[in-house]
Amino acid sequence: MRMRLLVVGGESALGKALLAAGAEAGIEFVAPETPAEGWYAAGLTQVLDQVRPGAVINLAYYRDWLQAADFDLALMQRQALAVQRLAGLCQHYQIPLIQPSSYQLFDGSRVAGYSEKDLPRPPGARGEALWRVEQLVRALCPMHILLRLGWVLDDSCDGRLGRLLRQLGTEQVVPMAGDRRGNPTTVGDAARVLLAVVKQLDCGAPLWGTYHYGAQEAVSELGLAETVAQLWQEFDRPVRCEWQEVTHLERADATEEPQQGVLISRKLLNTFGIKARRWQQELPALLQGFRQDEVGFDE
Repeated sequence: MRMRLLVVGGESALGKALLAAGAEAGIEFVAPETPAEGWYAAGLTQVLDQVRPGAVINLAYYRDWLQAADFDLALMQRQALAVQRLAGLCQHYQIPLIQPSSYQLFDGSRVAGYSEKDLPRPPGARGEALWRVEQLVRALCPMHILLRLGWVLDDSCDGRLGRLLRQLGTEQVVPMAGDRRGNPTTVGDAARVLLAVVKQLDCGAPLWGTYHYGAQEAVSELGLAETVAQLWQEFDRPVRCEWQEVTHLERADATEEPQQGVLISRKLLNTFGIKARRWQQELPALLQGFRQDEVGFDE
């Protein structure tokens, strides 16, 4: 690897997975510790001046953007200003910027799935904020990769998968939409894709633009919950809840979540040669991590 690679947000779940994947491939990243006040304009300016990397992978706001259940508009606006500064610095120093984004930019009306040619029409505030961030990156830093990801599943207790596991242990009826679909994508698989993109950029290929990645085999929200519950029981963990199939519109987050959030990854395959994997491949290992850690799941 010729480029010096800077990961902003290396302590995030996706950052840890990327650093681990890089270590296995013999690739080192510069991953500075997050400042006490978080990654904002001053800290980003300082670290770029010090490191002068060959490429920047910005995962600083991974949890807030791709995992958190609640959305804080004021926080997102401050983070967008930081991305604006980061994109301007990358353009000034001629540094490529790699920025993950989300399926939540789309309105959820396309049953066949979304390609990069489809115009984002965010259904909610989080999607609108992410769309503004994307527009900032495009406008300020032509040397960019925007990687939109599907339903990212990681090992954080308060993330999408962690929240689902906590519901398994509750003796209550849990509503899940049978008509809401997406691509579950494990954090390790997302890290694999990011690393593959970086490797090709290191070869000097100017493949800038927007790309989609979602794992193979789209599934409904209910179908994902049933699969997770079955695997959880195979680890001798309790499943006490009962699923109730409801429609997308009956879900509390229907105004924020796209009903159809399936991403088509054909452009990524054709451009980078990156093949989508089945999300079921890495799910057992991800669940095993929850089982072994002390994450508050009671017997």
